[in-house]
Amino acid sequence: MQQVLNRIKNIAPFLRLLLPLITGIICNYYFRPDITLIGITGILAIILWVLFELIPLHLKYKYYWIHGMALNLIFICLGSGTCFLHTIQNHSSWIGNNLKTKTAFLVTILEEPVEKNKSFKVLSRAEFANTNNKWEPAEGNILLYFTKNEPKPILNYGSQLIINPVLQDIPAAGNPGSFNYREYLLFQNTGYQAFLNRDQYTILKGQNQSVFYSRIFTIRKTILQILDKFITGNNEKGIAEALLIGYRENLDRELLQSYSNTGVIHIIAISGLHLAMIYGIIVFIFSASRPGKWTSIAKAVVSICILWIFSLVAGNAPSVQRSAIMFTFLVLGEVLSRKNNIYNNLAASAFLILIIHPFSLWDAGFQLSYAAVFSIAIFSKPILKWLHFNNKIVKGIWNLIAVSLAAQILTFPIVVFHFHRFPVFFLFSNLFAIPISGLILYTELFLVALSPFESAGRLIGQITEKLIAALNHIIYRADNLPFGLIDNIRLSIPESLFLYATITGLGIWWLQKQRTGVFIALTAFMLFSALAALDLAKHNLQQKIIVYNIPKFQAIDVIEGRKNLFIGDSAVLENAFLNNFHLLPSRILHQITATNQLLNYSYHPPVITNGERKIFIINNVIPDLQFQTKIKADVLIISKNPEIEMTELAKVFDCNQYVFDATNPLWKIRNWKKACDSLHLRHYSVPEQGAFEMEL
Repeated sequence: MQQVLNRIKNIAPFLRLLLPLITGIICNYYFRPDITLIGITGILAIILWVLFELIPLHLKYKYYWIHGMALNLIFICLGSGTCFLHTIQNHSSWIGNNLKTKTAFLVTILEEPVEKNKSFKVLSRAEFANTNNKWEPAEGNILLYFTKNEPKPILNYGSQLIINPVLQDIPAAGNPGSFNYREYLLFQNTGYQAFLNRDQYTILKGQNQSVFYSRIFTIRKTILQILDKFITGNNEKGIAEALLIGYRENLDRELLQSYSNTGVIHIIAISGLHLAMIYGIIVFIFSASRPGKWTSIAKAVVSICILWIFSLVAGNAPSVQRSAIMFTFLVLGEVLSRKNNIYNNLAASAFLILIIHPFSLWDAGFQLSYAAVFSIAIFSKPILKWLHFNNKIVKGIWNLIAVSLAAQILTFPIVVFHFHRFPVFFLFSNLFAIPISGLILYTELFLVALSPFESAGRLIGQITEKLIAALNHIIYRADNLPFGLIDNIRLSIPESLFLYATITGLGIWWLQKQRTGVFIALTAFMLFSALAALDLAKHNLQQKIIVYNIPKFQAIDVIEGRKNLFIGDSAVLENAFLNNFHLLPSRILHQITATNQLLNYSYHPPVITNGERKIFIINNVIPDLQFQTKIKADVLIISKNPEIEMTELAKVFDCNQYVFDATNPLWKIRNWKKACDSLHLRHYSVPEQGAFEMEL
């Protein structure tokens, strides 16, 4: 094992710096050490490292471990300090500090407004806040929503407004196992939202914009207009916009789900695949020139410039930025090193990305990007050696299969951990999707270039639309194949780590022919199996109730073991988005396998009972008293916006826990909460606090 570790250190020395940096970022995020402590520790580590460099050579060999400890500690502190500085809540000028004293904000619009069902949404950056009648610098982004009941505000990138809003926290869905939208936006310095009427904002005459970014937005808008003009089908247009510039507002949700189910979602999310295709064009063009030092330098400069321009036009989202940085390091590595070291270049690019944006570490795209490239670099050549073909077409197909197989080895645990599913036919889907998506990308580039010529634009537009329609048809067919998706898989973080240890051990045994790898793999897999068994046993004994946070919908799960009883609106189950986004993550988390098959719990409106527990659901009126004594209840769930008073409920029920679900308007919930406070009754607001969970 030590030989393997030494080999990795020699192959990718930058990896030795990346690992402590990641450790520091994780420590800061979860343990929040004081910045003073981080600074003092870092300074002491630097002093220790300098002193080690000054001691005699024979002592260096004797105390070599001090050098490694000091170096690791330096980069742990660097990672921790970087994470601290990038956490917007730690900034004194963050808009969330002393929020009640701020009455107005001067903001700059960062993007073009996006049309939603009932509003226009736009991202803005706070520049100044009016605090106690004094304008002071402010930091942080605010999501602004403008109602459709009034004329659409004329806004574009760089527009400046003075707003007088009631800033609201961006709500997380708050349901068990669901995606934490609030945390995702906070990673991007966006912590609040505001819903504005016409009298709550003033558009200023001046604009605060970068000339460069203004031109990028103009190019992006022009490309969208070209695609809208020459591609007529809605589904085809949505895919074309997403594939070329990462614009996903017009994507059909069902089509997007099919791409996800078949394992080809990466082709419509701007990533390394797209940059690789564009880089391929550049390499092809330069292949006609005479090889030499200056040709290599010219190719590198042109490649980096074009890749970054494409990334900026594609929205410069973190996923695009990651891919551009990764390719920049790989291209520079080819020029600066005779023997290009892909592992070291990847480690260096990841290091830079985490210094720029440490929260990328929690992004599934970041994890999948690097896992896929590392996996391809490690395993693709050994897999290629399994079979040999002389026919160029068959050889090309086998190359594509080998790369797809290699990529899955290290991405499999990440895919299952984040998405709880694994596409069985990913090889089949990628075999067709990658070449076709490459053709689509190239035809779209030709379409943009030749769009001034109407006839050429029409012809290329039709070709592009037919290619996208063919791709969509293949994806739909693959999605409908039986047994095409293994879903509802749950992996915890420890289980994922043991799964990676198992893969690592098998990899050492396969590639290095070392028996140590077999021992590592067997040990890790036994620990993985033990954790999975304990988790399963725990879920077999669970009993709880969950009141979900789904705006305007009633949804309640009574869970007994690995079965549940659903009470609520049938629309939640029938609507694929509501079901997949709100209910399914919770049921995967709790490992639910069967619905409406509980043994000990029953629901006879308005009460859920198992003989000992009684949970009442009040949908409209208060039940009539049949006895002189109060009705004993463990929980009262108030739903469907009933016209009731807490004082009347308190006369009927002997219950200290009141739950107001997301079907009730917030203004009424706040009135009920005040009444509960005066009556000394415990209360819980689902739309404000997230899903209500209680062990039974």
